[in-house]
Amino acid sequence: MSNYSEKYEAVVGLEVHAQLLTKSKLFCGDDASFGALPNTHVSPIVLAHPGTLPKLNKDAIALAVRMGLACNCEIERKNYFARKHYFYPDLPKGYQLSQHTTPVCIGGFVKIKTTEGERNVQLNRIHMEEDAGKSMHDQDDVYSVVDYNRAGVPLIEIVSEPDLHSGDEAAAYLTEVRKLVRTLNVCDGNMEEGSLRCDANISIRLKGDPKLGTKVEIKNLNSIRFLKKAIDHEVMRMIDMKEKGETILQQTRGFNPDTETTFAIRTKEDADDYRYMADPDLPPFIISEEFIANIRASLPELSEQKKERFMQQYALPAYDAGLLSEDMELAAYFEEAARSSTQYKQIANWLLGPVKSVLNEEGKELATLPLTPAQLVSILQIVEEGKVSHTMAVQKLFPAMLQLNNGSPAEQLAQELNLLQERNEDALQQLIEEVLNSMPQKVTEYKKGKKGLLGLFVGEVMKKSKGKADPKLLNQLVTEKLAN
Repeated sequence: MSNYSEKYEAVVGLEVHAQLLTKSKLFCGDDASFGALPNTHVSPIVLAHPGTLPKLNKDAIALAVRMGLACNCEIERKNYFARKHYFYPDLPKGYQLSQHTTPVCIGGFVKIKTTEGERNVQLNRIHMEEDAGKSMHDQDDVYSVVDYNRAGVPLIEIVSEPDLHSGDEAAAYLTEVRKLVRTLNVCDGNMEEGSLRCDANISIRLKGDPKLGTKVEIKNLNSIRFLKKAIDHEVMRMIDMKEKGETILQQTRGFNPDTETTFAIRTKEDADDYRYMADPDLPPFIISEEFIANIRASLPELSEQKKERFMQQYALPAYDAGLLSEDMELAAYFEEAARSSTQYKQIANWLLGPVKSVLNEEGKELATLPLTPAQLVSILQIVEEGKVSHTMAVQKLFPAMLQLNNGSPAEQLAQELNLLQERNEDALQQLIEEVLNSMPQKVTEYKKGKKGLLGLFVGEVMKKSKGKADPKLLNQLVTEKLAN
C-alpha cells in the first residue's frame, strides 16, 4: 500500500449502523418503512411535542438479541436507554436515545476470510439507538430542508474493537456483517438506501508499538468498495503526515468517491461532549432467560453451518458449498432443485456457472430468473440421458428457456428448437461413411498409428449432423468403423 508499510501498522475499528426490520419506529407507532413522501411517517412523539412520552418497541429488542447471539455476544439482562445530547436539525428532541452504559450485546466476534486465511474480528458491543432525520441541502435554493421520516427508526450499532489492519480486512468484515444481518432478517442490508451504514475509526502506529495513535473517524460510508478506498487513502495520508513530522488531528472526515480522497468535517467530539444521562421517561427493561432461549431456538442456519451441511449431505466440494451457502437465495434454489434430482454437483455447476453469469451480465437477482428449479433439473436430465449435449444445453437451450419464460420442461423445448441429439445409428453410419470416404489418406494414416486423427473424423461428422450427433455414441461408432 505504501513504501512505509514495513514501518507502520494501520489500526481500524468499524461502527456499522443497521436499520432494524420492524414495522414501526423504536419509541412510537410511526411507520418505519423506506421511500414515503417526506415527513409523512411522523407524529408528535417523533417531532418532540411537549408532553409526549416514548414507548419501547419489543420487536427491536428481539432483533438486536438475534444479531448478538449470531455474533457470539453475551446478552445484557438489565438494560436502559440514555439521552445523548447534540443539537442539530435532524434531531427534533435535541438528543438521541441510545444505549450508552448498558449495550444489549457485549463482546463477541465475526469470522472473516481474506487471502491470508480465516480469523475472528473481535466486537466491543452491539447496542440499540434511534436514527436521526435526514438534512438535505440541494432541494431548495435558499433553505436546507429536513425529512423526519427516518427519525426514530430503530438501529443497532455494531462496534468492533480496533482489530482490523487494512482496507481489505475491513471490506471482508463489512461483507460478512451485511451477509449476517440479511440471513438473520435483522436488516435488509441496503447500503444505497442507507439502511446499512458504516463509520471507520482509523489510526496508525509503528509496528510493535502497543499504544494506539491519534484516531480519525470517516463517516457514512455507504458501499463496501468506498470503505476500502477510504481506509487505504486515509492510512496513506496519515503515514505521509507522520513522515513529514506533522501532527495528526483527531477529526471527523468524509470521503469523496469522485476523487477517492477524504476531507475534514470537524474536530471530533469526545463522549463527555454528549452529556449522557439515563432517560427518565423510559424505565429500564429486563431481558429474561426465556426470551433469549426462544430467540436462540429460532435462529436460522448460518452460512458456515450451511456450508458444512452441503458438504456432508450433498457431497459437494468445499469451494462449491462455500459459494452456495454465502448466498441465501442461491442456497435455497439449490436445495429446491436437489429435492428432485441427485445430480448435486451438476446442479451446483449450473448455478455457479451459466445461471450466475446471466445474473451478473444483466445485474439481476436470482428471484427474477424466469427458470424454476424444476426446469433446471429438466435440463440436467436430458443432458444426462444424452438427448442434448452439455454445450448445446448451455449455448442454445438455456437462453431459449429464459427468453420464452413459459415454464416448459427442457425436452419439449429442445424438440421444438430441433436440438435433440441424433442417436439414429443408421443415419450416423451413413454420415461417418461419407466423411471417411472423403478423407482416404487420413484414414490410412490413422490405421498406421496416428490415432489423434480420431478427433478430426468425429468433428467432421459432427459438422455434417449440424451439431446434433450424440458425441459419446459418435466416438464409439467412428472408432468401430475405423477398426474394420
